[in-house]
Amino acid sequence: MREKVVAVVGATGVVGHQMLQILEARKFPVARIKCLASKRSLGKKLPFKGEEVPVEVLDENSFADVDIALFSAGGGTSKKFAPIAAAAGAVVIDNSSAWRMDPDVPLVVPEVNPEALAKHNGIIANPNCSTTQLVVVLKPLHDAAKIRRIVVSTYQAVSGAGIAAIDELREESKAILNNERYTPAVFPHQIAFNCIPQIPQSDAFADNAYTTEEMKMVNETKKILGDQSIRVTATTVRVPVFSGHSESVNVETEKKLTAAEARALLEKAPGVVVEDDPAAQRYPLAVHAVGKYDTFVGRIREDISHPSALDMWVVSDNLLKGAALNTVQIAEQLL
Repeated sequence: MREKVVAVVGATGVVGHQMLQILEARKFPVARIKCLASKRSLGKKLPFKGEEVPVEVLDENSFADVDIALFSAGGGTSKKFAPIAAAAGAVVIDNSSAWRMDPDVPLVVPEVNPEALAKHNGIIANPNCSTTQLVVVLKPLHDAAKIRRIVVSTYQAVSGAGIAAIDELREESKAILNNERYTPAVFPHQIAFNCIPQIPQSDAFADNAYTTEEMKMVNETKKILGDQSIRVTATTVRVPVFSGHSESVNVETEKKLTAAEARALLEKAPGVVVEDDPAAQRYPLAVHAVGKYDTFVGRIREDISHPSALDMWVVSDNLLKGAALNTVQIAEQLL
């Protein structure tokens, strides 16, 4: 297999770092790596395969020799540079929300809808982190019993908002424990020892009173599963956890599934690990999911309020399967 020239756009960010590590760990056939970022990162070097790779400034000429471009630099950057990269001959896999709902851009989770890749025109979208771990678990249930309605509540770690958010939680926690004042800069309210609505930076509540994060989950889930008839509602919450997103999920199906049947389906699902032994205190935990590639599901039980619904608890590393890993897996699928 011919090795590829791979560019990582936003290489100095949290997800960019993870992309480089995953490309190396999974032995992706990289002929040459290009680490691209803004001017303020010029002069930095990033480790890759035992070498120190200098960071290059992203511009219109960055993609002349690139085969695959992994983007994790925000929606504005993706909107501007993804078409430039695609026109230069690269296949773009974008981690921002910029292209996800474009009807001409496939939104892909390889365990769920790899067939969508056949329709790409040079740009492929990576889903929202919370949506990714959700649909990996929903796919086998939908195939077996057709999902009619989903109610999901998320408990999202601060790492999804970047390095500054991780630092804010750490420093704010120290300040509060020392009875000192701390003025948050990343989040609109105190995040240490608190839970707040998950609203992406620069976004707010939509006209329907949902957050943009919640509407991402609603719309992306339907697109990935390829079924606009599914009814989805979401409540997304940012919690004082450094890494690892957790989700409470209620699924109503057309055909009844028992908890045992659902558990058996999920035990066979790619990328899913069932941890479901409450008597032994065994169920998914964010601290155990960090650094793992899989999505973990447990507390699978039949909804006592509905004859054909299930409740479950879903956990995954939001920086890995929720972002960098899924992006690299898409690239692997292209090969």
